[in-house]
Amino acid sequence: MTEPQTWYIVKRQHQKCEIIPSDRVEGEEESAFVERWGPFNSQEEAIARRIGLIRAGKCQPA
Repeated sequence: MTEPQTWYIVKRQHQKCEIIPSDRVEGEEESAFVERWGPFNSQEEAIARRIGLIRAGKCQPA
């Protein structure tokens, strides 16, 4: 049985936050990310949280 897709917000060295699926997060080393938030159940929820992180000054808009 396949697990449902989850989403993460990750911040890399360039201070911009990306929304990526959980399978990509698992494929990269932890050191590739400055910060990571999630998992979120839908991409829409991750987008809403990313907007909040940008407003809070934690991320730069893309």
